Amino acid sequence: MTTAHDLAARFGPALDIRPESLGEAAQDFGHLVRAEPLGVLRPHSAAEIGDLLEFAGPRGIPVSARGGGHSMYGQGQAGGGIVLDLRALDRIGPVTDTQVTVQAGALWRDVLAATLAHGRTPPVLTDYLGAGVGGTLSAGGLGGAGHRHGLLADQVLELEVVTGSGEHRFCSPGREPELFHAVLAGLGQCAVIVAATLRLVPAPDRVRRYCLYYADLTRYLADQRRLAHEQRFTHLEGQARPVGEHGWQYMIEAVAPHTGLGPPDDGTLLDGLAHDPAALETEDLAYGEFAHRVDTDEEVLTTTGEWLCPHPWLNLLLPDGSAESVVRAVLADPAFADLRETGLVLLYPLLSDRLRAPFFRRPSGQVLYLLALLRTAPPDSPGTAAAMVAANRAAYELARTQGAVAYPVNALPLSDADWRDHYGDRWPALADAKRRHDPHLVLARGQGMRF
Repeated sequence: MTTAHDLAARFGPALDIRPESLGEAAQDFGHLVRAEPLGVLRPHSAAEIGDLLEFAGPRGIPVSARGGGHSMYGQGQAGGGIVLDLRALDRIGPVTDTQVTVQAGALWRDVLAATLAHGRTPPVLTDYLGAGVGGTLSAGGLGGAGHRHGLLADQVLELEVVTGSGEHRFCSPGREPELFHAVLAGLGQCAVIVAATLRLVPAPDRVRRYCLYYADLTRYLADQRRLAHEQRFTHLEGQARPVGEHGWQYMIEAVAPHTGLGPPDDGTLLDGLAHDPAALETEDLAYGEFAHRVDTDEEVLTTTGEWLCPHPWLNLLLPDGSAESVVRAVLADPAFADLRETGLVLLYPLLSDRLRAPFFRRPSGQVLYLLALLRTAPPDSPGTAAAMVAANRAAYELARTQGAVAYPVNALPLSDADWRDHYGDRWPALADAKRRHDPHLVLARGQGMRF
């Protein structure tokens, strides 16, 4: 059995086995699962990653890649193995009018800063720009421009990866497409992303942000569906917000860019919608300011300590036909009553044909809705956190009977049967790619898949 000292003898000071480093790598943003590795490697090149995997594979040593560390339930951990801390792989550039190459450890806020200096932006951005590039692309990546452009992973033109067998490869839709499509939204099962070349589009100077309020969920979903199809806005998200003792109201967040001809035409953009016009809110922002809108929330939560509390989050993708019934049932469930006090509920549409990564699972039908239940558990009450995870499981089971699937970045333990059900007819293809590119099955065991 390989020990930490065996690894230290093989990799020397490049492998960090200090207790404080192992303790940091044993936790993630979810703060729900603890799994301490034998060591942490901070590579500066693909060759170092390949060297590690060539050693770890035949010995069955688990290896997980970690960038921003924002997994919810141990997905980026490697208990008894090695964590690849990719934060040193953070180079960005060169930036051209149409693309930028970004290493996997870079954060999206740094990518945007580099591209905005050239008047460009990725077509889709995450709401939270502190996430790492590699982890987001491995999950798929959702954002407010998804109804137009699809996933963040769908913006990738080329990947540099190291497979589970230690092979350094470049892949794209025209060069080793099978590997390319297995890596994007493949949850880290086949290869470690080293760098990605991303598509860029012109960035607007300013945007107008509209908040449209609804008392009725049916009308809210209908307008979200309509706006997704009509493409009136470049950014389309929304929230369910508590009102009164038991009720909910719904808010569409819709954003339109300013052009050189002046601000948007409010009348045209809002024509025919069923929101409450008396409650309409608008504001004009610099594009970069809008993109960083979550930063203030992070600062506040960091100050209060909540940012480091357990985060039993749940993200579900609901089919159009059952979205309303699932949302009503979940929001009425006493197990999710804390969402009224400390949580955030996101609810917004996506179009299935824009989500192109083959291994990104989505419900049937053209329109689907992301339902994200983002809440915080007390740090000193493991029983409360466990109950929240159990509530996630119950909500997932309910939604699954209505045709929903999970966006698998959740505080939600999944069994082998769950994973096979999640991937459906794509499971054999994923299993085949896993055995081809990670023959020793050492990558991303924290996802809980068994092949």
